[in-house]
Amino acid sequence: MVTESDFSSHVFRSSAFRSVVNEALDFFSGTPVHQLPPQGSFFGGGVYALYYVGNCKYYLQISKLNKRNCTQPIYVGKAVPPGWRTARSRESATPDLCNRLQEHARNIQQVSNLAPNDFRCRFMFLTKEESDLVVPVEAAMIRKYRPLWNTVVDGFGNHDPGAGRYNQARSEWDIIHPGRVWASRLTGKSPVSDKVIDNIKKALI
Repeated sequence: MVTESDFSSHVFRSSAFRSVVNEALDFFSGTPVHQLPPQGSFFGGGVYALYYVGNCKYYLQISKLNKRNCTQPIYVGKAVPPGWRTARSRESATPDLCNRLQEHARNIQQVSNLAPNDFRCRFMFLTKEESDLVVPVEAAMIRKYRPLWNTVVDGFGNHDPGAGRYNQARSEWDIIHPGRVWASRLTGKSPVSDKVIDNIKKALI
């Protein structure tokens, strides 16, 4: 039986792991900035970030930071190939990351107070052995940048729950950015927009 005093002997630490994650973050910050969605198609999975540069009153502070050089993501995400989560595949012959960015652009296009032209994006492919870094790199980016749509405003990355499940509530993101067709079908008790906006203001102080 393991006693409480023995738990420390089960804790793994690796300075090499932290170094590799930091190396990936440094690489990511130097990747080119693209419009949302990027032009053309490409294959593979990895990590990406969206940067707001528009005039929505909620995000003017973020937009100001990103006008000259995209430095403050509003959202960080990942895209992985089918079978990745069950360790059946490290390779992808499908446009996983490309599709995810296009999906985000379509969602933004539907809402009344945002537009894809108000966003920029960066992305980084993680393939072969490096694909095992997708989750830790995404988590490290969220910890480092505290993107608003990851940490304060919930729901941007949500998907249509499907028929028979529309009794759910609309997300915080859908409350302040109305227009996604499937979100308008949700009938559950939704958050109060004033509360969501107040949380944004507090986060940006």
